[in-house]
Amino acid sequence: MKCIVIDDEELARVVIEKLITNNPELNLVAEFPNAIQAIKFLNHNPIDLIFLDIHMPDFTGLDFIQTLKSPPKIILTTSDRNFAIEAFEYECIVDYLTKPLSQERFDKAVKKALLFNFNIKAANSKIQVNSTNPSTELFVNIDRRLVKIEFDGILFIESKGDYIQINTEKKNITVHSTIKKIKVKLPPELFVQVHRSYIINIKKIVDIEDSSVLIGKTVIPISRANRDELMNCLNLL
Repeated sequence: MKCIVIDDEELARVVIEKLITNNPELNLVAEFPNAIQAIKFLNHNPIDLIFLDIHMPDFTGLDFIQTLKSPPKIILTTSDRNFAIEAFEYECIVDYLTKPLSQERFDKAVKKALLFNFNIKAANSKIQVNSTNPSTELFVNIDRRLVKIEFDGILFIESKGDYIQINTEKKNITVHSTIKKIKVKLPPELFVQVHRSYIINIKKIVDIEDSSVLIGKTVIPISRANRDELMNCLNLL
């Protein structure tokens, strides 16, 4: 993986450079003492991974992340464990390393980044190689782990502010995402949005009334704008 280092401390950059050199999966492309220089570089040079110091003067690591439209995977380096945990609301962050850094912990974080990239490439490969054999599952990031959810096991998905709750036959899973984002990941022949806050699995429908649908034991509202879309998905007699 092509990577860069962003850290305002020269000694920290030297340490991370050595750790990168000792890891055969990584190729260090550049290093920067501040985020501004890195932004200019990234505008013309795509990379796979960033080692980012979260505490930098004037322009913090989180400020930097917010400027990126399609950020690569990021591993934070920080002396503040609590501050790093708060940053995990960003999907691009796969792990954090607390200083001083060790090779063992560093390599473990790199493996996480590799796993994320592997799953993305595998998913893209499935789409390109065989579009007639769509994916049957979705991987979601929960507590820095990729958890597989089978489409057939999903009952419905509910919006909860900045999060969504995926209600399955076995358990409910809360993920930092939106209805809009997850909708494009779901097979349209199986899922339909019935309300601005709900997507349902049409195979799990028990019955439908004028303004609601029963999924399992849960009554879910149907908006007027989405009712026709739902009815078009059903095999009506």
